[in-house]
Amino acid sequence: MNVDVNQDPPAAGPRAGVPPVGRRERKKARTRQALADAALRLFLERGYDQVGVKEVADAADVSVTTLFKHFPCKEALVFDLDDDIEASLVAAVRDRPAGQSVPEALRDRLLNGPEWPSAEDDEEFAAFSRMVESTPALIDYRHRMWLRHEAALARAIAEEEGAPPDDVVCAALARFTLESSFLARRQPDPQEAVRRVFALLERGWETARPGRAGGT
Repeated sequence: MNVDVNQDPPAAGPRAGVPPVGRRERKKARTRQALADAALRLFLERGYDQVGVKEVADAADVSVTTLFKHFPCKEALVFDLDDDIEASLVAAVRDRPAGQSVPEALRDRLLNGPEWPSAEDDEEFAAFSRMVESTPALIDYRHRMWLRHEAALARAIAEEEGAPPDDVVCAALARFTLESSFLARRQPDPQEAVRRVFALLERGWETARPGRAGGT
């Protein structure tokens, strides 16, 4: 949901080690925010497929050319494409508590992540999730964007295990971790589905993980 990604830039003021944000960067951030806000409002009011990019650009008072400078496609107006998600997946592996396995850490990351709504979420987020789940183009785009984190996650797992960067078992765990989120969405209880999938992954990991008997 682009509401979180495109927050207004922080108030002006120097921070140690952080260069000041220039006027041009602030203007770009405001334009991007206006586009994301306009898109979300229109998509939720009328439905994703019923709104064109020109309508979004008009609502934000910019040209279509400017819109595409900030967002490469219509679907990108909906989703966060920054590196926060990837960083959180990698951190789940690298910063896990002592004694916790990699699959357990990734399971906890998915269970506690923002990828699906819960009973505590506000109505706007719930409406956003319903829109995505009812729009095939958005489901497909979300899937492709989620899987783009596979390579970084596989490298982090391999580093933690002292395995080569292209280790196939580490790559498989990364792939199955990411795919499990989509499998779980189709179940009545997504979080219980995640737990069941990772119970299977944990058993397989302990057998085949790098450096273990039967592993690579």
